[in-house]
Amino acid sequence: MKIGDKVRFLSEVGGGVVRGFQGKDIVLVEDEDGFEIPMLKSEVVVIGEKDISFDDASPSKPAPAAGKGTGSSASHEAATPKPLPREEVEERMPRTGTGVVLNLYLAFVPDDVKRISDTTFEAYFVNDSDFYVQVLYLSAEGANWRARFCATLEPNTKVFVEEFDRSRLGELERLAVQVMAWKPDRVFPLKATVSTELRLDCTKFYKMHIFQPNEFFRDPNWTVPVIRDDKPVRSIFPDAEGIREALLSRPGEKAPSVQPARTSRPDPSHSKPNQKPTLVEVDLHIEQLLDTTAGLSAGDLLMVQMKEFRRVMDQHAGEPGSRIVFIHGKGEGVLRKNILQELRSRYKHCTAQDASFREYGFGATMVKVGTKSASAKE
Repeated sequence: MKIGDKVRFLSEVGGGVVRGFQGKDIVLVEDEDGFEIPMLKSEVVVIGEKDISFDDASPSKPAPAAGKGTGSSASHEAATPKPLPREEVEERMPRTGTGVVLNLYLAFVPDDVKRISDTTFEAYFVNDSDFYVQVLYLSAEGANWRARFCATLEPNTKVFVEEFDRSRLGELERLAVQVMAWKPDRVFPLKATVSTELRLDCTKFYKMHIFQPNEFFRDPNWTVPVIRDDKPVRSIFPDAEGIREALLSRPGEKAPSVQPARTSRPDPSHSKPNQKPTLVEVDLHIEQLLDTTAGLSAGDLLMVQMKEFRRVMDQHAGEPGSRIVFIHGKGEGVLRKNILQELRSRYKHCTAQDASFREYGFGATMVKVGTKSASAKE
């Protein structure tokens, strides 16, 4: 007995197709409705191609006897369906949709999660609903967009989208998904046409613990919601600052400004009373940013560190007077050189100097945020 065999139940009416095994004694059988049923191997029997009626009330009906000899190669080819091109393969899942609610997910499955630093990845769309869904999947290229995938997903299916390696991760930082849902030949509640953008934190492709099995995949995967309970998900990044402001504010009152810095304290050098500019400390040591660096080149590590630098700078670039200490270590000075170059080209309203030697040694740079208008006049 192997995966793909058609089987019949011995102790009850029904049967299906073998989809997998659990241990030595349990076989997973997918019935006609797409449900996977665990059965004892002793309770199922492999049947022939012609004996495919699982609703027959005589479960003990024997399979047709095999003819003598091995048979012709032509008959073997006729009995073995040719696989579809990978881009067209759809895998039906057990029905979990509620019938009237739309749920759509984008999943990333590593080819070998144990080699997370250099493995390839597969992307899938998961239609966890009873709707047919037309999906257009795009990635940003500057101010424009490139279509990566377009297809109609049947209800309760997962569809292969593409395979990619780490050299293409930069293409996935800004994505867009456009969706239209319907049910043919029946009435259904109207679903709004969705066009939503996603921002992927691509550093997660380097973190093994991000990938875990779930109800959609037995293999470790990272599943990102696109539409959850009819509501499009705008971004997978939680807005920590917005959440804290909402919790600290009162109804009808403007929320106080709260800095979501890793470490912040008042800067005593500022002379204005009742105003305490933020001093932010950011550790750019790679072990603080990634769980593992196995298989990564020096260029890959620098890219991760500079991405974190830009994230922090963009977060505080509009806060004149704020000071940000980037702890990068002494090393060969490559990271510090790139930081200074980025400040000169992208953050011209900011100035930089060595941070306090007493507190940070030789391995930190302090950035002071100025006003953009002042920078423009200069």
